[in-house]
Amino acid sequence: MSIRPVKQIVTSKPAIEGAGVKLRRAFGFGETTATDPFLLLDDFRNDRPQDYLAGFPWHPHRGIETITYVLAGNVEHGDSLGNRGNLGAGDVQWMTAGRGILHQEMPQGDAQGRMHGFQLWANLPSSLKMTAPRYQDVKAAEIPEVVDDDGTRVRVVCGDFRGKRGPIEGVAADPRYLDVWVPQGLRKTLPVEIERHAFAYVFEGSGNFRAASQPFGVLTEKTDGGAETLVREQAGNRSLVLFDSGDEVKVQAGDEGIRFLLVSGKPIEEPVAWYGPIVMNTEAELQQAFAELRNGSFIR
Repeated sequence: MSIRPVKQIVTSKPAIEGAGVKLRRAFGFGETTATDPFLLLDDFRNDRPQDYLAGFPWHPHRGIETITYVLAGNVEHGDSLGNRGNLGAGDVQWMTAGRGILHQEMPQGDAQGRMHGFQLWANLPSSLKMTAPRYQDVKAAEIPEVVDDDGTRVRVVCGDFRGKRGPIEGVAADPRYLDVWVPQGLRKTLPVEIERHAFAYVFEGSGNFRAASQPFGVLTEKTDGGAETLVREQAGNRSLVLFDSGDEVKVQAGDEGIRFLLVSGKPIEEPVAWYGPIVMNTEAELQQAFAELRNGSFIR
């Protein structure tokens, strides 16, 4: 078994999307090689209704899947095919945009005005870019949870983990999407198949992924002259952790424990032509999609 080294730890950056929703972007609209098949991860977390109530009015998608996971508040959604719904705390929606859809998502806070959720974009291979759109709406009670004696909890949104399988099915990248909580001070090892790309996104507490076998937060690195130096490095709230290859991820939780998404998928390894909410393989396909938006033939 081989532990995945950490390639990079970065903090998600402020962004504004939709009609003025303030959120944090972990990655997206840049180089896709390191996260393939995933394109974007947004953390929409706010306790100021004026920062999210304008929502994400009608907009198109083609060539991708969007995964919305709500932790607090709710999100009302509708689309050009007549679908309507409401995602509440703990619910998940996996939307396959395929050949094209127009939809809107309107966040609503909880009784305290809080809104929290994530949206992940997954690419579709060329063979499925123009497939028929579909939804998989999953209520919180349908998502299995693995609970260890030491208090570690893992919600299995998609994929397999320790004999339990998430309710999302038929996704091209065969992803595993886990919501992981590790209590304070504990070290845990989580499997990730070696052929997958993987990342963690921390949204509560802090922990150490890079050197979980060493004392908490302490790394030894060699300088150019060969001397070893001690470096303190933790992944805290809103940290994105990108992993190198291996078949296990190790984490040691900090003093307040750590909660994070652990997401992995098989790389598609195809060209990406991307502008806004439409992701194709070639510039010609991208231009065709926007031409169809202009002439009214986008929805088929």
